[in-house]
Amino acid sequence: MTLRVGVVGMRGIGDAHAQAHSRDQLAKLVAVCDVVKDRADKAAAKFGVKAYHGLGEMLRHEELDVVDVTTGGPENGGWHFEPTMQALEAGRNVLVEKPISNDIGEAREMVRLAREKDLYLGCNLNHFFTAPADRARKLMDEGKIGEQVYCLHRMGFIGGEAGYSYGGGGGNFDGFPYAHLKAFLAHPFSLMRHFCGDVTHVQAFLDRPSFRRRAGDLMVSVVSVHVRFESGAVGYLFSQRGDATMGLGGWWSFELGGTRGTFCIENCVEKLTYYPAPAAGEQFGLGAQPAPVVTDTGVKDFGATFPARIHAYLEDVAGRVPKDRLRASGRDALATLEYTFAAIESYEQGGALVRPHPLPGIRRDPRAQ
Repeated sequence: MTLRVGVVGMRGIGDAHAQAHSRDQLAKLVAVCDVVKDRADKAAAKFGVKAYHGLGEMLRHEELDVVDVTTGGPENGGWHFEPTMQALEAGRNVLVEKPISNDIGEAREMVRLAREKDLYLGCNLNHFFTAPADRARKLMDEGKIGEQVYCLHRMGFIGGEAGYSYGGGGGNFDGFPYAHLKAFLAHPFSLMRHFCGDVTHVQAFLDRPSFRRRAGDLMVSVVSVHVRFESGAVGYLFSQRGDATMGLGGWWSFELGGTRGTFCIENCVEKLTYYPAPAAGEQFGLGAQPAPVVTDTGVKDFGATFPARIHAYLEDVAGRVPKDRLRASGRDALATLEYTFAAIESYEQGGALVRPHPLPGIRRDPRAQ
């Protein structure tokens, strides 16, 4: 089954999504839309499709199976709500960029409407649609991790004081102190939840370095979050926005440790290392351990995650999987935003322990085995 797709919002991310759809055998890109006429027209010429300058017009004239929402806006998610709701109201399945929204009330409403309309609402949570993540999941399924004990996740742009600049001239982040959290934490929280399950407790300490303060930059850019999972495992997330240069994995590393072994993924697409726990009777001194197993994919291009994630969404919709089995669903994206808002609440209460708002219940499909 080939799905007819229209992409809304034709800046850089919209172009990446349109490229993925145009090359995917499950998709037929038929239209692009942007309220800036020149952007829509150039994209339409590039991909050989129809240009629209308003979503309503595109919905009236095109028989679409999927509307891909890649608009930006304040905090990179401020313009996701209206086109997503408009497409859902029109009976179209939606894939929306992350974060699902910058407003928790809007995100809840998007998930509610998709459920009411019985439509597929997915989100571009693309960091676990990779070969290292697939291999890590296989290790878990094979029992090589065992009972989860902890996870450590670090994600942030490489930088430091010398490379910092701040114009204060507007933009999606200027004047929004929590923009980094809302725009960026969807990815690390989605990965932690993908491997470790739902989060039940959040405690956060947030700040910004003195060079941002001196410049009048309000962004809370240094994020330290301690979580507890429903399983009883604990986790730690550190994120920053170009304030420092990190070590292992550079901009991205994820480590999950269990009673039978530990895995570490570096730079999302690049490398997986498995560290087996000592076998019965084995003893190691400090600094020694069983030999790790390293899998280097040879992939360096993070952009490879976009077609992989988009193909998974198309595959789920074309295959009509039960809605509760949709990978990286709107509900999954809502979970990441609930955790983000819990972190903000914890910070505003001086590091208090916060329980995230409950997620909507899962509606099981009776046809599912």
